[in-house]
Amino acid sequence: MEVKIGVQNAPREINIESAQSPEEIEKAVAAALGGTEKLLVLSDEHGRKVLVPAERLAYVEIGEPSKHKVGFGAL
Repeated sequence: MEVKIGVQNAPREINIESAQSPEEIEKAVAAALGGTEKLLVLSDEHGRKVLVPAERLAYVEIGEPSKHKVGFGAL
C-alpha cells in the first residue's frame, strides 16, 4: 500500500510503501487526529517505522502502488 504524508512547514511529503491494510492506516491516522495518540506511527515494507507528530499532519493519502508500464507502445 502506498502512503503519502504531508507535513506542515515541510517542503516535501513522506512516501512509504506499507504492508499495512488501508483500514489499519485509517485507524492509525484517526487515532492521531482524534487526540488519543500524539504520534502517527506507520511501518514500511522493510519493517522500518515512520513517526510523525499528529499536530504536524497536513494530509495522508492512501492508495495502491502505481504500476510501471513495461515495454514499447504506440504513443
